[in-house]
Amino acid sequence: MSEKTYKTTIGLEVHAELKTKTKMFCSCKNDTEEERPNVNICPICMAHPGTLPVINKQAVKNVLKVGLAIKAKLADFTEFDRKNYFYPDIPKGYQISQYKYPLVSGGELAGVLVTRVHLEEDTAKSSHETGDCSLVDFNRAGVPLMELVTEPVIHDAKTAGKFAQELQLLLRYLGVSDANMEKGEMRVEANISVSDTEKLGTKVEVKNLNSFRSVEKAIEYEVKRHIDTIESGEKIIQETCGWDEAKQKTFSQRKKEDSHDYRYFPDPDLPKLKISELSEFSEKALRSEMQELPEEKRVRYVKDFGIKATDIEFFVTNRAFGDFFEKTAVLLCGDKESIVSAANYLSSDVMGLVKNDTKVISTEAVLFAFSPADYASLIALIRKGDISSRGAKDILAIMYTDGGKADDIAKAKGLIQKSDAGELKNIALGIIAANEKIAAEFKAGKEASLQFLIGQGMKATKGSANPTKLKDIFIELLR
Repeated sequence: MSEKTYKTTIGLEVHAELKTKTKMFCSCKNDTEEERPNVNICPICMAHPGTLPVINKQAVKNVLKVGLAIKAKLADFTEFDRKNYFYPDIPKGYQISQYKYPLVSGGELAGVLVTRVHLEEDTAKSSHETGDCSLVDFNRAGVPLMELVTEPVIHDAKTAGKFAQELQLLLRYLGVSDANMEKGEMRVEANISVSDTEKLGTKVEVKNLNSFRSVEKAIEYEVKRHIDTIESGEKIIQETCGWDEAKQKTFSQRKKEDSHDYRYFPDPDLPKLKISELSEFSEKALRSEMQELPEEKRVRYVKDFGIKATDIEFFVTNRAFGDFFEKTAVLLCGDKESIVSAANYLSSDVMGLVKNDTKVISTEAVLFAFSPADYASLIALIRKGDISSRGAKDILAIMYTDGGKADDIAKAKGLIQKSDAGELKNIALGIIAANEKIAAEFKAGKEASLQFLIGQGMKATKGSANPTKLKDIFIELLR
């Protein structure tokens, strides 16, 4: 490879199936869990002659909420268009989408500028693993589908992956989509160009990336392929590619279409919408249904709790843990050190228990066997020095499995640390008498000797002594 400098430019198109009771233009059930093929279908979504589509109001509302969340411009006027192309998974022979007048224009998320967000219908699902024929399941045909298009302002794979993750998080906070990539509820397409000049290179689209890892790996592969092609003196072909997860490489699917190839025109069967005339689509009405957004929560956590950035991200991403943490923090009455301790044990030890729990399907659905009040009591025991860090972990493991009160478990398991000064002093005196040489070394300035004496004290008490108080007593006796 030469010493040339190459500029990578990436734009993303993200499709997300929206959470609604029914499909986009008919009353068929929108059910992503349905495994029986061709159950949720009707003459409308199957494009029988003489049928008329009706706009799903909730789907429109969902897209407008996304627009507000990314600080975009909401349309005053919008309409639906027919996007004409043939494929067996499109029963109409065209897809109802939006072209010239999208619901949302502009906006920004995770530092990436957004071009537009529009609403369309999903296609059916094709299966090609049946020998000499393909099968089509139309349950998904007509499901409301949001498409978000970014500006071509991304220049590396990591940023693209981070944007996709932040969008998934936002959609879940808004409650507009579950956006499970492994179920196909969110799919990412990356438009990639590489150039050794300031001009954009030839664009290649990689479609249907269904994991954040695939987004990054596909982009990294394409960037390298583009550079190698340019270096060899060949030309990049504008095309649409797929991603082979097993081979970790892209493969050509077809020549890339331009917008004019789809022959867009307004759908004559659907009314044009004047958003400002519909009170339930007003900004005030929409905001009243929106909860705190991820970035707002991050800011609040810094201000209210002062916990480290990695713990904040953990609680923002894992909302069941975040809700539990907040309830615990209230019970700790503003004690910052206790709150930090509570955050640390939740994000490390409790999360570790969850990861090893085969019964837990998702961290979003964690059901704690202990209450925030029980957990706050455990943190109080730690902060008072009544139990050690090791003891706290043992108690947490029991609480996670069986519930119970931290105090009761600590007493039952003999995990309460001895803190009585008189008792510890007698133990320390006995250890000093049995280890006069080590004690003399500490008096002479050898700090390591102190740790040996403390270790002997912990051994003598079978780990039940408060090591901090034991240390203070040794220092008091030997200096």
